[in-house]
Amino acid sequence: MLATTKITSKGQISVPRAVRERLGVQAGDTLIYEVSGDMVTLKKLEPFDAALHAALAETLDEWNSPEDEAAFSHL
Repeated sequence: MLATTKITSKGQISVPRAVRERLGVQAGDTLIYEVSGDMVTLKKLEPFDAALHAALAETLDEWNSPEDEAAFSHL
C-alpha cells in the first residue's frame, strides 16, 4: 500500500483513511514512529497490560533482581 500526506506548518500530519483502516486505529490510539536512516515505519502501539506483565514477570528469573525491580517499578 502506498499513501501520501503533507506536513502542516505546525509539523502535524493526518493519517490517511486507508492506513488507519489497515492498522485498525481510531481516535485516541497511539502510534509509534520507528526511524531507520531515511525510512519511517508507523505502528499501532498496543496498550500496556500491567496484569499480564506481572504474571509473566514471575516466570522470568533472569530479570528478577533488585536492579530490575528498581528500573521497572514505575510501570
